[in-house]
Amino acid sequence: MFSGSIPALVTPFAAGRVDEEAFRAFVDWQIAEGSDGIVPCGTTGEVATLTNEEQHRLFAIAVEVAAGRVPVIAGCGSNNTATVIEHMKAAEAAGADAGLIVLPYYNRPSQAGLLAHFEAIVAASSLPIVVYNVPGRTVTDISVETLAEVARLRGVVGIKDATGNLGRVTAQRLACGEDFCQLSGNDETALAFNAMGGVGCISVSANVAPRLCADFQRANREGRHDEALALQDRLYPLHVALFTDASPGPAKYALGRLRGMSAELRLPLTEPSAASKKAVDEALAHAGLI
Repeated sequence: MFSGSIPALVTPFAAGRVDEEAFRAFVDWQIAEGSDGIVPCGTTGEVATLTNEEQHRLFAIAVEVAAGRVPVIAGCGSNNTATVIEHMKAAEAAGADAGLIVLPYYNRPSQAGLLAHFEAIVAASSLPIVVYNVPGRTVTDISVETLAEVARLRGVVGIKDATGNLGRVTAQRLACGEDFCQLSGNDETALAFNAMGGVGCISVSANVAPRLCADFQRANREGRHDEALALQDRLYPLHVALFTDASPGPAKYALGRLRGMSAELRLPLTEPSAASKKAVDEALAHAGLI
């Protein structure tokens, strides 16, 4: 249902407010550069600091600007099941194509709790669901066995897997079926992830290098392995540099250099360090972007 290069979009701010004009231009540029989908209000979009009103407004803008050219997967996750349902209803009303639902963080639910969480969401919304597993942030990990149960629920179509455990791709493929959409949540391992049965990446790097990331995923999909490997080598320093300080600080710094976008962040995130900026500068040069 979803595949290729799908940027998890940054949220531009100006003087503490969401810069809607900048966001519109950014979405349009991403699509023009070949991105295969977009994710507003994910981790990279600083969703943890957005109000519900801001989040739902960004859903609507993303859908409006995309205008059916690419799918919109709205970031609807929360550690409160009732809040997820509220976000899902807003995303559905806006015309989004799916909701990305991160596993509940901080609460540390059991596997039974995770299953019940998704059962409640499915019962309340008809919008397709992409599960988001990122234990490094949530301290929660859905087992392969529980994911297989969740995948049987109506409308659960795939997973964004940011575990970094490449063996999971095969295990989940066997447990959930070949039609269950597996998207990497880590740019640096997307090449191997696809080789094991993945179909794309919900990407941080695609914010900065959408054309190169789209070309990389297309080369993978079309079996042009040498070209995909060359693009991996070209992009790898950027994949690493964008996490040399708290994300999305380095990505916003890079976008400031490339597109003049404001690098403003919301607390508790702060401006990336000088060392991080230097790493980003070197990675941009390596990729041929500056």
